[in-house]
Amino acid sequence: MQLILLVGLRVAIGWHFMYEGMAKIFQPNWTSYGYLMDSKGWFSEIFRDMASSPGLLNAADFLNIWGATLIGFAMITGFLSRYAKIAAMIMLLFYYLAQPPLMTAEYIFPGEGSYLWVNKNLIELLAIAVLFVFPTGHIVGIDRLINKSRKNNERE
Repeated sequence: MQLILLVGLRVAIGWHFMYEGMAKIFQPNWTSYGYLMDSKGWFSEIFRDMASSPGLLNAADFLNIWGATLIGFAMITGFLSRYAKIAAMIMLLFYYLAQPPLMTAEYIFPGEGSYLWVNKNLIELLAIAVLFVFPTGHIVGIDRLINKSRKNNERE
């Protein structure tokens, strides 16, 4: 049951990432500019500077779109899943730091609820951290096939 739930969690989070990335792919004018400019909190100046620099903004947009899509694909399929989980945690940490759930922060686009310190980005980050310490890709996923192939090659 534990394995089923962990794989289910991995696939669900992977779907969330992949769908978010693909939705951005199909919106040719999508940009992270508004999200970055609306940053509040401790690191807001850094995120606003990113939005103000065309090169950094293009890099942030590219990493958001393709990072989310590829992370999601990797988590769903269990392919290079450890690396995908690390990348996902880093991405979620940036989202959290860009728009932290502070009592005094009022964002242009309101969140889905009322948060203080803990929001969906932090919860998803912690869920992925659990998946990282209880890996499933080597049991159910492409990583299993890769590891099996490596072991067969080492025996030969």
